[in-house]
Amino acid sequence: MRQRVSAAAAILVGLAGASAVALGAFGAHALRGMIGDAALATWHTGVEYHFWHALALLAAVACLPEGRGRSVAIGSFAVGIVLFSGSLYALALGAPRIVGVITPVGGVAFIAGWVALGVSLRQDRR
Repeated sequence: MRQRVSAAAAILVGLAGASAVALGAFGAHALRGMIGDAALATWHTGVEYHFWHALALLAAVACLPEGRGRSVAIGSFAVGIVLFSGSLYALALGAPRIVGVITPVGGVAFIAGWVALGVSLRQDRR
């Protein structure tokens, strides 16, 4: 049975995936030679986590049963992408180091998303 996916959730998944690809390409082509190797590595880490969690977001939207766990997973992955990857992108582009305090908050959001995903999958089996 195919699960019903809201338009907002579908758009969120599409934006997360498309922006991961676009930002990855931007880093690989436009930023190379413009920023240092350490900043480029920071950018790459942001893209990597962005992409993996865009896929996790897709899994949450497409595979989890409707309910609180699904909502928490979707929200946590989206917030994690913005805070974790977004702060790394900003740091790579020269934002003040204080922006780095946001990064672990995004990491905690990612962790919360994975826990919610796991709990939701487990509850679906009962």
